[in-house]
Amino acid sequence: MEKTALLGGTSAYSGASIYLPGSRVQRRAEIDDSTESARTYLKALLGDDTAAELREAFLDAAPRVVEFLENDPDIEFEWQAFPEYYEAPGRTARGRSFVPLPIAAERLGALAALVRPPVDRDRAGLSHDPSAPLAQGRALIGRLALAFTNTGRGDVRTGTALTSLIVEDGRVVGVEAQGPDGPVRLRARHGVLLAAGGFESSAALRAERSVPGSAERTMAPDGAATGDAITAAVAVGAATGNLDQAWFCPGLATPDGRAAFTLGFRGGLIVDGTGGRFANESLPYDRMGREMVAVDDRGPMHLIFDSKSKGLPAIAVPPAVPEEHLAAGTWVKADTLDELAAKIGVPADALAASVERFNGFAAKGVDEDFHRGEDPYDRYFTGGGHGLVAVDEGPFYAARMVVSDLGTKGGLRIDPDARVLDASDRPIPGLYAAGNTTASFTGPVYPGPGVPIGTGMAFAYRAVQAMASEEK
Repeated sequence: MEKTALLGGTSAYSGASIYLPGSRVQRRAEIDDSTESARTYLKALLGDDTAAELREAFLDAAPRVVEFLENDPDIEFEWQAFPEYYEAPGRTARGRSFVPLPIAAERLGALAALVRPPVDRDRAGLSHDPSAPLAQGRALIGRLALAFTNTGRGDVRTGTALTSLIVEDGRVVGVEAQGPDGPVRLRARHGVLLAAGGFESSAALRAERSVPGSAERTMAPDGAATGDAITAAVAVGAATGNLDQAWFCPGLATPDGRAAFTLGFRGGLIVDGTGGRFANESLPYDRMGREMVAVDDRGPMHLIFDSKSKGLPAIAVPPAVPEEHLAAGTWVKADTLDELAAKIGVPADALAASVERFNGFAAKGVDEDFHRGEDPYDRYFTGGGHGLVAVDEGPFYAARMVVSDLGTKGGLRIDPDARVLDASDRPIPGLYAAGNTTASFTGPVYPGPGVPIGTGMAFAYRAVQAMASEEK
């Protein structure tokens, strides 16, 4: 049951990295991955607190859910190098995540029109490029939808928004929703699984829960992720956690007032309203996003780069069109750094000093302030280089940067079988949750590429296994 007209939220927009360690996908690729090394890595990052049982449930389910999915002919995965986000014991040299293979729209048939297109096309009201297969997040959503419908044991309802849960004798037995033709009631024989994303698009809920950033600058699709499932569960007694947390990222301010997910900096430096650098710009995006949150009260942030970059020296999703940004004022251009400083409202001497110091690091190949270029993740997008490129060739540019996110990560508290808990840590019979509808066991940490998708898949799998076990 999907609230909007299309399937797939930020997962459809994403590169669809999937973090499910110790599976046969990694074994096929003969990489340095195992359940045990992933356990070591996650324990080093997250500690061994009350979320440990959720971590163990995730690690246990990961290889099993991959085997289950790949046994379906419509689902194919392959490992893709992408470093994990922290230097910690158990980290793999080139990452342990994998991705779905692209799939032709013709193979999906009518389902192709239901899969959310890439973010640039979706925001423009366009459907998929008819000349290209569905790839990345679109391939993931398309393949899963195809496999699901081919079972003959389920149907997809779009434009159907959850309004409340039906409870009888203390058990959740169905949902009430608003469908295209009016209110509907759907009963569930075994359980209701809530996997409806977070509340990143709700300005009111973000403010109430003190989530940095804004509803306008999240990467969630329009009309999605307003916290309906969380709200409905709380109304029947569900407990929540991590409500102030999100999967943060740097955002390139876009001419329409939104943001573009930005990563993979291969040049330039980011300054805050004082004109100074404050972090390693090449940090993994959630880590850099959190650095931006910490200085958001210092005034507007900008990426400073020069004409050598020949456009934005980073990856922006959706892609940046320089002419549109310059016309809208989200980028400014100047012949000198002093003129650039005046246009973005920062002290000219501070900006000049920051650029001069950065250029000195570029000449030496060593960032003495923030160690940019020293981690494998930093070098992943630069072809192995350190990414320290002098900003010394006018005209100069400043691109407005903002705090953005890929979704909130606080929500319903669950047990290892994804059963939703009440305030006394007791499961609410018949109610399950997964993905960003739940309080992620990773807390304020984003361990590696594909953790949001992988953990969502693992706990959804455990939920259905628990339903089947209860049925017996």
